Formats: sequence, structure tokens, C-alpha cells
Amino acid sequence: MRILLIEDEAALSAGVKRGLEEEHFEVDAALDGREGLEMARSRRYSAIILDVMLPSMDGWTICQELREARDSTPILMLTARDAVDDRVRGLEMGADDYLPKPFDFTEMLARVRALVRRDKVHKERVIHIADLSIDTRARTVSRGGRPITLTEREYTLLEALAAHEGRVLSREAIQERVWLDEDSYSNTVDVHIGLLRKKIDQDQTVKLIHTVRGMGYTLRRESGDA
Repeated sequence: MRILLIEDEAALSAGVKRGLEEEHFEVDAALDGREGLEMARSRRYSAIILDVMLPSMDGWTICQELREARDSTPILMLTARDAVDDRVRGLEMGADDYLPKPFDFTEMLARVRALVRRDKVHKERVIHIADLSIDTRARTVSRGGRPITLTEREYTLLEALAAHEGRVLSREAIQERVWLDEDSYSNTVDVHIGLLRKKIDQDQTVKLIHTVRGMGYTLRRESGDA
């Protein structure tokens, strides 16, 4: 598996690269944001480790450009320890996880492995979450073996939530990056979430679609809203 590391602190970059290679990853490293973006565009990676503060182009912009280009490579963002806004902004732009600096290498390694493993599962033909099944080729959905009929927009929303299982998608991200529709009203997402809940969660003991107040929506196995 090949990892792209975009980090401008030379000593940190060298240490992380060496550690990942000792764990049998192949690692390409960039010390500059624009160079890192070009490397991300030029070949396929199993994951990208992306620092927020970089020369020539920051990590948020890199993440945003990759997601707008429909690049779904898992991204682990490196942020300052107390920068909550940085973490929220990164997740809203499409990052899959974040790790505050300074960090322990073993934790970073565990997060990278989890992202790669989850991405592999979601790239299979069928996504399984609890008793929900989504066939991404046939674009069909069932829960507990019962077929569920969805509109095109409902299906696209559900697949996006499932592909980011456990992560929050903001209303803006759904409008702009899932539906490619910046002009719809903000409550359009809320309406479709409501319709989707009726089809996916109604009469189910375990609810899968959850509201994260002030942030957006997530699909996860636990019951109860945040």
C-alpha cells in the first residue's frame, strides 16, 4: 500500500516516512502543498497524511480540491492540538480523520490502517452497515432483507453517508459535493434526510441516520441522536 505524506517539517516527515516504511508501506513525501497536490493527482494512493499549515497551498485547499475532483482517497489531517476550528473545517471539507500535533506514531499508524481498511470495505460492490445493504453497482438498497425504493437523490445521499460511516456530513457538503447543487435551499437537505429516515429507520429498533446538532448528519450503527 502506498501512502502520500504532505508535511513541511522535514524532521517529522522523515521520521513518519521511516516508521511507515518499517511497517511495510510505500511512502511518497512532499514538503510543499502545491507539490503534494500534484503528486496526489498523478497516482493512486491508499491514504494521504496531510498537514494543515503548508507552504504555497494549505491542507484545507488541497483536501477541498481533491474532493471536488471526486478523489475519495482517505485523508488524515494533522492539526494543532487546540485548534478545534481547524479540525471542524477539515472534516467539513472532506477529510476522513484528524490527528492533533504532537502525536504518538503508534496512534497515527492505527488511524492510517483503520482508514485504509474502511476504504477497502466501502469500495467493494456492496456496503454493509448493521443490517443495511447498499449495492453500489445495481444502486439498490435493502434493510433486514427487505428491499427499499429510493429516489435518485435519496440514494445518492444514503450512499454518501454510508461511504463516510461514522463521519459527519454538513448540509453544505451534501449540497455542493454530493448533489453538486449550490443553489438549492438549505432545508432541502433536511427534507431529504427526513424522507430517508422514514424509509431506512422507521419501525427499526436500531436507528442508523443521526443528527449532529450544529454540524450535519451521520450514518452509524449506534442508536440515539447526538
